[in-house]
Formats: sequence, structure tokens, C-alpha cells
Amino acid sequence: MEKRNQLITTVLSILLLLGFGTLGYMLIEDWAFIDALYMTVITLATVGYGEVHQVSMEGRLFTVVLIVIGVGYFLYLAGNAIQIIVEGQIRQVLGRRKLDKQISQLNNHYIVCGYGRVGRALCRFLKMEQLPFVVIEQDQARNTVLNDDGNLYVLGDATDETILTKCGIDRAKCLMSVLATDADNVFQVLTAKQLNPNLFIVARAIVNASKNKLYAAGAGKVISPYELGARRMAHAVIRPTVIHFLELAFVDEQTDIHVEEMQVKASSALVDVALQDSNIRKDLDIIIIAIRKPEGNMRFNPSADTKIRVGDTLVVVGTTSNLVKLEKMLNP
Repeated sequence: MEKRNQLITTVLSILLLLGFGTLGYMLIEDWAFIDALYMTVITLATVGYGEVHQVSMEGRLFTVVLIVIGVGYFLYLAGNAIQIIVEGQIRQVLGRRKLDKQISQLNNHYIVCGYGRVGRALCRFLKMEQLPFVVIEQDQARNTVLNDDGNLYVLGDATDETILTKCGIDRAKCLMSVLATDADNVFQVLTAKQLNPNLFIVARAIVNASKNKLYAAGAGKVISPYELGARRMAHAVIRPTVIHFLELAFVDEQTDIHVEEMQVKASSALVDVALQDSNIRKDLDIIIIAIRKPEGNMRFNPSADTKIRVGDTLVVVGTTSNLVKLEKMLNP
């Protein structure tokens, strides 16, 4: 909007200057409109074609004033244009340095490879959860979108080891590969695992046949959006109440009921305490849906005498404030 206003102001100023010169010659020299306009244009352009008619002393003084005003104004426009170009380049360089500095300070963060429709939606969820992340995008045309969304990003090939290192893959918590093709995602997972064998990777599979390849490459979790979407639609018809609950817990930002997972640390006072003695349900009004053991097996709807162990991951439902309290109890 600001650039549009500047352009309108510039055009109006030029028209006003032309009108001022044309009207001046018409009043002073009593010239026709075309002759006065022509004289104004060649005077402001300083092309030196010569006078249209013999100019009086008053006309010459007016010409001097017109030249001073016109040349000064166009020099002002040229200066502004140069300033915009130079400042834009400086702003771009400084902005890139600022992004690089912020990326170098990331730790235990997420790396999102690809900023298409899925990648952009994924980043919105990460931002909503206030999780640190950096985006790798190869398409230079998406530079503006990334800036407008306020994301940390690096433009380049996500399978390039130099780019991944620049994004701090050795310090990252998770990498999410949502590139355009399954072949790109497989190569992405292989490259990332080579740089950081302990990195947890979530990859997108466009076709189901690619799932095994992605798992073999080292992906910890493979998601097929099309299969997931079809299953979601089927459940919306078969189990609408369940889907409504899940949407409230995971999607709706207006509700204060959420489903979270929390890991039990050794410093927690609840270690080796039975659920019935922990008072989690009584004091915090939090429901424990399941407990995932360190070895990977899941215990759904655990009994009251189930003891909380170090390394357990509790899947719980409750309000935001109470979930924060439980998080502090499990990880002081």
C-alpha cells in the first residue's frame, strides 16, 4: 500500500509540474496549449531542441524557474530510487545474517524440509505449539511467503549436507520430510540419518508402496496424507462423536481440553507411585488414557494399581493449566 501511494504521489507531482509549465507559457507568452505543453516538456527534459517561438524576458525568467524546479525534482526522484535500491539490498543482507544467527542458536529444534501446502500447514502447527523450527525450501519463489510467515528458513536443496549442517541437524530433535516426491523423501532420510544417526525422522509417503523404503532408509514414522485423510473421512461417518472429541482436543484452539504426552523423569516424586496413590485424577482432574513403556509397548486404560516408572510416557487428557502442573510433577 505504501509503494502504491508513493507511485500515485510521483505521477501526480509530474502532472502538476507539466500543468504549471504549460499554464505559465500560455499566460505569459499567450501561446496555444500544444505549443506551451511542448515547450514545457523539452524544458523539463533538458533536451535542448530550441524555443518554439520567440520568448520574452518574462518568459525566459519563467523558463529558468521551471528548469530549476524540474531538474531539482527529477534529481530528487533519482536519489530516492537509488536509496530504495541500496537500502533494499542492505536490508536483505542484514536480514539474512540475522536469520543465520538465529538458526545457529537453535537447539533441540525441528527441521521441516519442503514448504508446500503440507509443509506450510505443518509449520503453522509447530508455531501454534511454540516449538522452535527451521524450514529448508528449494524454490526461490517462496522466499516472500517464508518472510511473510515469519519463519526461520534456508533456501537450498534439503538433501545437501551443507544445508542440513547449516540448519543444525546435529543439534536437532526431529526432521520432517515433506518433499515433492517419495524418491526425494527417501534420499532425504538417508542423508539426514548419515549426518545424525540418532535423529527422529517423520516422512511423507505419497504412495503406500514407498512406506517400506522410507522405513528402511531410517524414518521413525511414515505418514500417508491421502490414506490418513480417507480414514478420517470414514471415521467421521462411522464414529462422528469420537472424531468430534479428537478435533476438540487436537484442532480447536477455543477449547481448553487437550490431549498431551508427558515423560516421567527420574527426579519426579511420582516415580514408583501407583496411579491410585498419585492423586492425579483427584487433585488435577486429569485422565490417564495410556502409558507407553520405554521398550515401546502401550498399556491402554491402566489399572489403579499400575505404578509410574522412570521413562514411562503418560498419554493424558485435561485442561491446559492442570496439564502444566502435571508436567512439573513428572519433570520437576
